[in-house]
Amino acid sequence: MVLKAFIIGLITIVGTIILFDIVPILRAWISRVYIGRYTDIDIWSKSVTNKGVNWLNNTPMIKVTDNTRLVVLDILKGNYSSSTIQHWQEASLILGLSEFLKYKDDNEVKKEIIKYINIKFNENGQWKEKPNNVDGAILAFALMKLDFIDQDKYKEALNYTWELIKEHIGIDGTVGYRKSMESYRYVDTVGFICPFLVLYGKKFNKDECIELAVKQIKEFEKYGMIDKHYIPSHAYEIEHKVPLGLYGWGRGLGWFAIGLIDTWNELPSNNKNKYILEDSVKRFARAAMSFQQRNGSWNWTVTRRESRPDSSTTATLGWFMLNASKIEDISNECIDSTNKAIEYLMKVTRRNGAVDFSQGDTKDIGVYSMLFNILPFTQGFCIRLINAYTNSKVV
Repeated sequence: MVLKAFIIGLITIVGTIILFDIVPILRAWISRVYIGRYTDIDIWSKSVTNKGVNWLNNTPMIKVTDNTRLVVLDILKGNYSSSTIQHWQEASLILGLSEFLKYKDDNEVKKEIIKYINIKFNENGQWKEKPNNVDGAILAFALMKLDFIDQDKYKEALNYTWELIKEHIGIDGTVGYRKSMESYRYVDTVGFICPFLVLYGKKFNKDECIELAVKQIKEFEKYGMIDKHYIPSHAYEIEHKVPLGLYGWGRGLGWFAIGLIDTWNELPSNNKNKYILEDSVKRFARAAMSFQQRNGSWNWTVTRRESRPDSSTTATLGWFMLNASKIEDISNECIDSTNKAIEYLMKVTRRNGAVDFSQGDTKDIGVYSMLFNILPFTQGFCIRLINAYTNSKVV
C-alpha cells in the first residue's frame, strides 16, 4: 500500500510538472510553425482583430515571474500573475476594439465589450473591484473611448479613478507609481494616467486634471530623459533627480509614447498645451525613428542592435508614429516608420492571429524579462494601429 501510494504520488507530481512546465513550451513551439505568413494588410487586420475579440473575456494570464520550471510552485505561492498586470492588458484590447468600431458597426464585438464591462463594473457604474494602483487609469481611459455606451453611467468609477490618482500625488506635485515607491517617478505612469486625465478633465471641466497630465510629461522630460538623444530612463528619483534603470528600455519608450501622443490627441486645438506638447511629439518621433531597426522593429533595448526585437515596443511606437504623422514637419518620415513597423508585426504574427515575441512583465527598475511571447497589450495596440492606419487620411 505504501509503495502504491508513493507511485501514485510520483505520477501526480510528474503529471503536474508536465502540465505546467512542458505543455506551455510545446504549445508555444507548435503555434510558431509557419509564423509570419501574412502578406495582405486587410487579412492581417481581420485576423489580429478577431484574436483580440476572443481574448477580451478570456485574456491570457500574464506571468509575473520568468520562471519556466516548477511553475506550479509559483502558482501555489501566488507569484505567478497579478490582477494589476491584467488592467493594462485588457485596456489595450478595449482601445484596439474601440478603434475598430469607429469604422465598422459590429454588434458581436459590442456584445463582447458589454459582457466585459458588466464583469468589471456594477449596475451603479462603480468598479466591482476597485483598483488600488494608478494602472487602472488606462482601463478607465479605454472605457471613455467607447462611443456606443452611456458614459455618464460610469461616472462613479471615473470619479474614483481621479481620486485614486490624487492620492498618489507626491510632494513634487506629480503622480507616483505606487504608494510604497513615493520617491520614484516611473515612465510607465505617463502612459497609465496622462490620457485619462485629459479626457476626464475635458468631460467634467476639470482644468487641474489636464494641467497635471501635462506636468507629469514635462517633469519626466526634464529629469528622466537623455538630453542629446531624448529617450527615457525607466524612472527617476525625485529628491536628487537621479535617473534610474535602463535608458532605452523599449517598452519604456512605448509607455512614454502612449502617454504623450494620446494626451496630445485628446487636448483641444485651442489649448495652450497642445502647442507645447507638439514640440515634444516632434522631438520624440525623430529620436525614436533613429533607433528603428532595418526590419522595422524596435529592440527591447533600442540602443543595442544585438538585443531582441520587442513586438510591444514596435506596436506602441507604430501607433505613436501614425498619429505623429498628422504634424506636417515630420509627416513623411513618420508614415515611412509606421509602414516598416506594420511590416515587421505581420512577420511575427502566428497563424491564429496572435502577435508573438513581446517582452514579458518587468520585475523592478532595471530588472527586465527575458521571455518573449504573446501579450494582450501588444495585440490591442496592433488592432488600434492597423484599424487607424487603414482608415487614416494621412496614409
